[in-house]
Order: sequence, then C-alpha cells, then structure tokens
Amino acid sequence: MDNIDDRIAKVLSAVALPQTARFRYPHQLSGGQRQRVAIARALIAEPEVLLLDEPTSALDVSVQAEILNLLADLRSERNLTYVMVSHNLSVITHLCIEVGVMIDGHMVEQVTAEDLRLGNVNHAHTRELRSLSVELEEPA
Repeated sequence: MDNIDDRIAKVLSAVALPQTARFRYPHQLSGGQRQRVAIARALIAEPEVLLLDEPTSALDVSVQAEILNLLADLRSERNLTYVMVSHNLSVITHLCIEVGVMIDGHMVEQVTAEDLRLGNVNHAHTRELRSLSVELEEPA
C-alpha cells in the first residue's frame, strides 16, 4: 500500500476518531473508540466486503447505536457488503436486510429483517431465537 499516512488520516476521519488516536494504546481508548479503530483497520485496505463478528458486543446501548449508524453510513459511502455474525437480533435487524439463521454451521432459514421483526418465520430455531430476543425494534 502506498500513501500510508494519508490512508490512516482518511480512515480515522471516516470512523470519527481524532488523528491523535493513531498514537494511543488500546487501554487509553474507550470501548467505542476501540471498536472504531477495529473498523478503521479493516477499511484501510479498501475492501468491498467486511465480516463483522459481533460488532457491538460489550458496548452499552448508546455506543451500540453509534457504531451501527457508523457502519450504515460507511456501507452507503463505500458501497460495502457486510456479512455479520451476531446473537443480538435487534442489531441484526437494524443493519441487515436479509438474515440467515444457522445451527451448527448450517443455514436453516433465510428471511428478511422485516419478516423476522414481524414473526413471519418458519423454522423452530428461528422462532426460539426470536422469542428470546427482548426487542427487535431498531436501536435508539
């Protein structure tokens, strides 16, 4: 990769981090800032597809919403495709249009986020996951 300093500056701006974050240790950053750094690191190579593995775990609800909104903005701005893994159905239905439900690595059902919200599902595992979810509305 060329223009490393420029790339770093641009990606830090893209994830709403100050340029000084580049020189901080992880323990000097909040959980939300650390998640933004992880996203920035993934974006530095200008990918077309990102794998998001529990992108909001261990974050409080307000920071979750910030990260989800950032991911939605980045998807639009950079024409990204996300493959997201999460057990949090409200996070999934906020960011995803299509949802695949898996058991032991096998896809057992594919539904739209809207159908999942409405309960229009067929597989028993999907129904169980949905019933365990407290709220499927979009995060605040």
